[in-house]
Amino acid sequence: MSSSNPRVRKIADRIRVIVAEMLERRIKDPRIGFVTVTDVRVSGDTQQATVFYTVLGEETDLASTSAALESARGLLRSEVAKQLGMRHAPTLEFVHDALPENARHLDEVLARARQQDEAVAAARGTSYAGEADPYKKPREQAADADAGDEADAVHEDDEA
Repeated sequence: MSSSNPRVRKIADRIRVIVAEMLERRIKDPRIGFVTVTDVRVSGDTQQATVFYTVLGEETDLASTSAALESARGLLRSEVAKQLGMRHAPTLEFVHDALPENARHLDEVLARARQQDEAVAAARGTSYAGEADPYKKPREQAADADAGDEADAVHEDDEA
């Protein structure tokens, strides 16, 4: 629905600002809670605008805000047309934006996983399966090489 056309993007940004200001200052419906207009997408022909919003609060706040936005749609549309100077204002459709709730849910899941990882790490302890330091040091390698030469010499004597 959204276009890469700069004019359409500019209209969408302007609609977002106009609707947000109207909801904050002019619409006096008590059903409208703490609304944030998160995004607006305008069709390429600028005939339709989808306004995405979030509401702070419970599920009942969301339902009442949705009803209030539907009843204020005509006033909002006429104000958008007036401020944009368009003869035909785009129709406004209000859609609750679930993205912030999904992001919050993902953050909670990641935090829970992090806590479980820390609990597993704490329960595991810090004892090593093998030696504490399994890597050979350069000096030890030189000593091992000398010992290997001596072992080779002993094997040669056995063969003779």
